Amino acid sequence: VQLVESGGGSVQAGGSLRLSCVASGFIYSRDYRQSCMAWFRHAPGKEREGVARISRFGLTTYADSGKGRFTIPGDNAKNTLYLQMNSLKPEDTAMYYCAFDYYCWPLESGNPWNYWGQGTQVTVSS
Repeated sequence: VQLVESGGGSVQAGGSLRLSCVASGFIYSRDYRQSCMAWFRHAPGKEREGVARISRFGLTTYADSGKGRFTIPGDNAKNTLYLQMNSLKPEDTAMYYCAFDYYCWPLESGNPWNYWGQGTQVTVSS
């Protein structure tokens, strides 16, 4: 599975960004129906943090840090997952990564998501 993120950049606090993650190389086995995609972020000096997750059936989970501000719409036809980020804050500054697995791991750190993109940088200035 290959994941390619894009859409990062610099924005002022209160602004919005939409990240994209294009996925390819799935194995369309029975396990594919149990798969999930997720967004994580990693800021310097901090642990990697789960942001949001969506199952193959469209069930979403959000970390408290993004609730009410972030959404993860997907486009199954394009195998693309988005992260729509509104009302951005300086503390949202981080490298954002897309992840995939044939199992819906929780967002908490330490769970073994097996497939990762290369990341896209988001910088929010005050």
